[in-house]
Amino acid sequence: MLVHRRWDSLGRADLGWLTAKHHFAVSAKDDPSHEALGPLIVWNDDQIAVGSGFPMHGHRDMEIVTYVRQGVLGHRDTLGSEGTIHAGDVQVMSAGAGIRHMEFNRGDVPLKIYQIWLLPRIFGGEPRWDTKPFPKGDRSGRFVVLASGFDTDEGALPIHANARLLGATLKSGERIQHELGRSRQAYLVVASGRIEVNVESMGPLDGVAITKVATARISAFEDSELVMVDTG
Repeated sequence: MLVHRRWDSLGRADLGWLTAKHHFAVSAKDDPSHEALGPLIVWNDDQIAVGSGFPMHGHRDMEIVTYVRQGVLGHRDTLGSEGTIHAGDVQVMSAGAGIRHMEFNRGDVPLKIYQIWLLPRIFGGEPRWDTKPFPKGDRSGRFVVLASGFDTDEGALPIHANARLLGATLKSGERIQHELGRSRQAYLVVASGRIEVNVESMGPLDGVAITKVATARISAFEDSELVMVDTG
C-alpha cells in the first residue's frame, strides 16, 4: 500500500528564523493520519535562515539523523564534538542517556535539512555523534545506504535503530527498484525532481509511506534526488 503525503498536506511551523514542514504529525495542528512508521517518528523538512540556528538544547533516547540538502550545517555538543556538514552529507547523533547540542547555519544561503528521528533499540545507551560525506555521484542510478542499524551495511554511519537511511540520484528516464518484502516498511521523500512509485506520481518534496509492498519500482520523470528510510 502507498499513502502519498503531498507537500501541501504536511503540517507547518514558522518561527521566522526557522520554517518547517512535518512529514509526520508532531503537533495537534498536523494531520493525525500522518502517523509514525515503526521506529520512524519524525521527518521534518527544515529551512534555517542565515546567521540562525537551534540554541543549545537536550535530547535523550533518540536516534537523530540529519541529511543536508542545501548549505552548510554547523554542530557543537557536550561531548566536545564539533563539525561542519555540507549538502549531500549526513550526520547522526545517538542521544542515549542524554546529550546537549546546538545546530546552526554556517553558510551564506538558507540551510535546508531533513531532521529524521528514530526510536532506538535500547534506551539509556552511551551518547555519540558522527558525520560522513557521501558524494552524490556514488549513488547515481542506485540506492546507497547512508546510515544503518545493521552491521551488514558496510560504509554506512551506524545508528542504534532497526532502520537504514538510503539515498539515490536518478537522471530523467532512469528506473530503479528497492526490495522490501511485505514485512518491511519505508518512507520515501523526493528531495528534488519528479518520480513515479508503483504508478503513483510524486512531485518535488512529496513523501510516500510504503507498506505491505514487496518491491518499490521507481521511475524518474526528470533528474531527481531521493531520500528513504527503510524500517526493516
